Amino acid sequence: MENCPQKLNFVYICLIYQYVVDNEESILLMLTMALAKFGFNVEIAADGLEGIKKFDEGRFDLVVTDILMPDLNGNDVARHIRNSEKKYTPVIAISGTPWLVENGDFDAVLPKPTSIQTLVDTVTSHTATPLSAMASG
Repeated sequence: MENCPQKLNFVYICLIYQYVVDNEESILLMLTMALAKFGFNVEIAADGLEGIKKFDEGRFDLVVTDILMPDLNGNDVARHIRNSEKKYTPVIAISGTPWLVENGDFDAVLPKPTSIQTLVDTVTSHTATPLSAMASG
């Protein structure tokens, strides 16, 4: 990965990803480790209910959510975020069923599988603060 972004240690990500089989657990671990390697702080939620609880109680710069989950799916999570006081938090969907994504509430939709570089680039593009904004602040 030659085009690695600069480490952004101040970016906190809530990764909501429900796994049913061991294969998906390894995908979750890989996503978490890859984002951490690029300097992102990642907190995992095992499903939509846990995800919105962590989101409501925490402070996250971005949310990455799976779509197919029991109880609250990714669309429900995004809708909850958009109706909250933190409605401008970027939300990225990652799904093997992109036709089920209700695009209006998402800032980006990534297919499953997706490359680590694509995930990192997408997260970076939705969390980067322009240098001009940092200089004026």
